[in-house]
Amino acid sequence: MAQRLPRTRALVYLTLLLTLAGMALGQHLSERAGMAQLAAVAAERLELYAASLEAELARHAYLPSLMAIDADLQNLLAAPEDPALRQQASRKLAGIKVRAGLNLSFVTDASGRVLASSEAQLGTAEAVVHRLGTHLRSGNAHFFAANEINGSTDYFLLHTLSRAGRPLGQIVLRLNLAPLEATWIDQGLRSQGEKLLVVDDKEVVIMSSVPAWKYRLLSEPSAAEHSELLSSGRYAGPLRGALELFGKDGLQDEARMVQVPLDVDAGERQADTTPFTAPTQASRQELLAQQRSLVPLALRLLTLSDPSEVWRQARYAAWSGGAVGALIGLLALYLASRSRAHAQLLQASKALRMAHTQLEAQVDERTQELSHTNQELKRQIAQRLQAEDELMQAAKLAVLGQMSAGIAHEVNQPLTALRALSRNSLLLLEKGRIESVGNNLRTIDEMVERMTGITRQLKSFARKAESSHAPVSLASAVRGAKLLLEHRLQADQVEFSVAPELEQRWVRCEANRLEQVLVNLFANAIDAMKDSPLKRLSISTATLPESRGRRILLRVSDSGAGMSADLLPRLFEPFFTTKPAGQGLGLGLVISSKIIHEFGGNLRAHAQAAEQGGGMVFEFDLEVCTRDGAHV
Repeated sequence: MAQRLPRTRALVYLTLLLTLAGMALGQHLSERAGMAQLAAVAAERLELYAASLEAELARHAYLPSLMAIDADLQNLLAAPEDPALRQQASRKLAGIKVRAGLNLSFVTDASGRVLASSEAQLGTAEAVVHRLGTHLRSGNAHFFAANEINGSTDYFLLHTLSRAGRPLGQIVLRLNLAPLEATWIDQGLRSQGEKLLVVDDKEVVIMSSVPAWKYRLLSEPSAAEHSELLSSGRYAGPLRGALELFGKDGLQDEARMVQVPLDVDAGERQADTTPFTAPTQASRQELLAQQRSLVPLALRLLTLSDPSEVWRQARYAAWSGGAVGALIGLLALYLASRSRAHAQLLQASKALRMAHTQLEAQVDERTQELSHTNQELKRQIAQRLQAEDELMQAAKLAVLGQMSAGIAHEVNQPLTALRALSRNSLLLLEKGRIESVGNNLRTIDEMVERMTGITRQLKSFARKAESSHAPVSLASAVRGAKLLLEHRLQADQVEFSVAPELEQRWVRCEANRLEQVLVNLFANAIDAMKDSPLKRLSISTATLPESRGRRILLRVSDSGAGMSADLLPRLFEPFFTTKPAGQGLGLGLVISSKIIHEFGGNLRAHAQAAEQGGGMVFEFDLEVCTRDGAHV
């Protein structure tokens, strides 16, 4: 009896130790898995935030270069003192501002004097030049600065106009990011566990889903650095109260825990009285921080995620681990008890056989109960694994659904063409027209290759690929563009004719972008012939005499209503369109002209004479080459 008591006490201590070890192990494993999942979700959201910011800025990146070729602005810089030219340029800037959703646009001369502005008065633009003149003259193509009126964040796009290496002036566009920031703030209010910050290269928060953190520094600056930031004119307010989110080593690429202010308003009141005093440890909370660098914009995006739910689940896992440890300890106690029972039975006499039988019955009953408990635990574990598999599958299907929406939009027309060609091939095969079937199969192969190019283009949206020029068959490009618009040609009963000599013509360019130009010109021609009694779309070629046979002229003619002579000079202006509101932005011909210009040619348009059928003719020249790419 004296020996059994220490052994039982040791087993009890072992049970307690296993319970504590199970709790610690369960909490550790659950917390590590939860933090990994939280970091993965935060990383996906960080990519979405970065993509939305880059997309918002990229929508206007082409505007300064397009405006640089505008005739009104070039005439203004040639004669900056002409009041009529300045008024005409101001009207042009006002129109571009409204169509592009800008906050302000203006033009300065080489000395920084404002010549024309989208506002009725030049005072707003002159105030910007006075405040940010150093940054405007720095030569950077873009930078961020605070709005002087409401403190929101503005994005400035610059383009220097020069002639013969001498700067003539500068185009300045100001895009206000308040709507995008308001969306982030709304998402932050709905998702209390996540905060977003956008930090510039000076460690200043220029955008945030927490308004009180805006224009505050991540770490405490020196007096000289603080004075330099205030004198730059790019920020609103006195830049009070460093957030002190990270230590001296900063935030690396991996996720890590940081201390953030728990009470934003209290932190702000403290910052008002002590400019460089961070909130105390008691007023801060731990969040999981991750960052993504936007190198072209010199920005960093930071997300701060609340791990409270992870810790709560870890506590539940600790209790589960403790229960498992206790179960193992109880099992050890049970085995020890059974061992003692067997020892007692071996030492007992026949008089104890009845007691032995009763004890065995009790043991069997307890074993059956433990077996039922074990089976129930296995069933619950299987149900939990099945639920986890279903959740993972649902997440995969959600991602596939988002991808399929974009892919279906891009390949819908080629798929329709493939279906039509396949059915046509079956009919031709029944009639024994093997050669036509072969032609259809080759066309189907080209469409499949086209869809492969479309999906490849979807994967390369995030980066700008360098175009490569190669020999391209004009006939093949025209067929590809026609195939994408086949349904419209048939629905509007348009007569489509192609000159036979296109089959022998090869040009040096990029096939996909050439088809993009042709699709735009064909679609515009179909729209122009919508109400015409005779609908004819013709494609022909001609040789440019001055090029000595090295360049070919491709013409796209229609029999539509044409265009008045006073509108022809404005045809290639950005945002100019004759279509009804909501059916076009007026950028198709501008982009097509830029593509042809990159091919070394020019896109032109003129009206046809009445005896030639009326309508419009769009023509552009391309470099001629042989099928193997040799120069002519």
